[in-house]
Amino acid sequence: MNQTDPISDMLTRIRNANMARLDAVELPHSRMKVAIAKIMKREGFIKDYVSEGGGAHRVLRVYLKFSSRREPAIRGLRRVSRPGLRRYVQVDDMKPIMHGTGLAIVSTSRGVLTDREVRHNGVGGEWLLTIW
Repeated sequence: MNQTDPISDMLTRIRNANMARLDAVELPHSRMKVAIAKIMKREGFIKDYVSEGGGAHRVLRVYLKFSSRREPAIRGLRRVSRPGLRRYVQVDDMKPIMHGTGLAIVSTSRGVLTDREVRHNGVGGEWLLTIW
């Protein structure tokens, strides 16, 4: 099936699995999704991610993170730039998300970075999503 916005599909699958308190969710594999999952793991929003399979049937399995009372680590996900309306941000316009408790993920010429890394490196790019 051809999707017009695979990143939005990824976020919806993670959001739905999070609300259902599932331990893992499978997604079609792409390099952009792996880069987003890598940042989410590094920042503590997910436990882990694994790329499985080969060829056209590769999948990305994302293991969600919960507290001891089964409260999800991800409280919210929002897609900012979408195919119908691209959102680009300059380094001067990138402010901390939720007073520093959340983060923005931005696609730049230096790769996929968080809002803190964007401000540190002094580059702008396409504001993909916000997570808190």
